[in-house]
Amino acid sequence: MKRLHAAALFTLGLLAGCMASSPPSPPAPSGSAALPPESPLGSPFAQAAGTAGGRCAPLLIDRTDLRIGTTVHFDRIPSRTELYELHQVMGLAHVVVTLPEWPDDYANVASIEGLPPESDLIVVLPGYPASRAQAEQWNFARNVQLRIVVLVKAPPASSVTLEDLNQMRALERVICEMDQPSRSGFERLQRPLSFRKVIE
Repeated sequence: MKRLHAAALFTLGLLAGCMASSPPSPPAPSGSAALPPESPLGSPFAQAAGTAGGRCAPLLIDRTDLRIGTTVHFDRIPSRTELYELHQVMGLAHVVVTLPEWPDDYANVASIEGLPPESDLIVVLPGYPASRAQAEQWNFARNVQLRIVVLVKAPPASSVTLEDLNQMRALERVICEMDQPSRSGFERLQRPLSFRKVIE
């Protein structure tokens, strides 16, 4: 079961970064042809910037999950109100949050504790934490099924950074984007390590 979940998260990591290489989306129309107002849930269901219909948003695939499950995407930490409104989403199974940087303080992410209990929360973080405090703050989360994936482009400059990652109880996998996959520099990592290679 763990291996299958890891494979699912690997798929998530493979797709999480494709927005950066996608062509820019066309400008929004003006006047009467403007887009309709956003739904109460805001941006998760809107077309992602730089994607074709949001198809490059992170995708979670788990062959063991036979539910009619729904995945909701955020590109920021959702508010407690937004998470409460997710109770209205049919078959909610996963909430995926892709962040542009590591938060500095748990107070900025504490709203995740309002996640509906039937769903898990998958957080995709770029690069390495700037300090152990940034890594350990995720251990403060309570009453939430938290799963974290870290996307990097090279081994860390110091093994201390890997020790910081090892302190994250919810960290499931590190995915490194590099032309020549190698475990060199990751020897002290105590989590699964995957690689991806982007060919343009």
